[in-house]
Amino acid sequence: MPVITVGDKKIDAPADKRLVLAIEDSGLRILHRCGGYAKCTTCRVQFIAGEPEKMTEAEKKRLKDDLQPLYGTIRLSCQILCDHEMEVKPLMTMENSSVSDPGKRPEDLITPEAVWTIKD
Repeated sequence: MPVITVGDKKIDAPADKRLVLAIEDSGLRILHRCGGYAKCTTCRVQFIAGEPEKMTEAEKKRLKDDLQPLYGTIRLSCQILCDHEMEVKPLMTMENSSVSDPGKRPEDLITPEAVWTIKD
């Protein structure tokens, strides 16, 4: 079971659980306004350690098209599977935003259907 570190919190995440759900299910209130479809980018995280080399084509397109200056510095937690140890910092949470809810809970499987590519 991979361990996900968020600040001083250690999360035992089931293998292949979506990172956004592992963070949320641990009690941390990360945003996911689009419901985990790589559209809104509110589930963004910064990697401290263990950044995956692979990413979905949906994540790559969203980051390169809409957040070009941040490409390579942030990732979308809705498009990442917990398949190894990672240390991340959620950037948009209920505590640092002015929204009334984090968004619709993302589905268990990556949406849209994951087509994997390599991060460049």
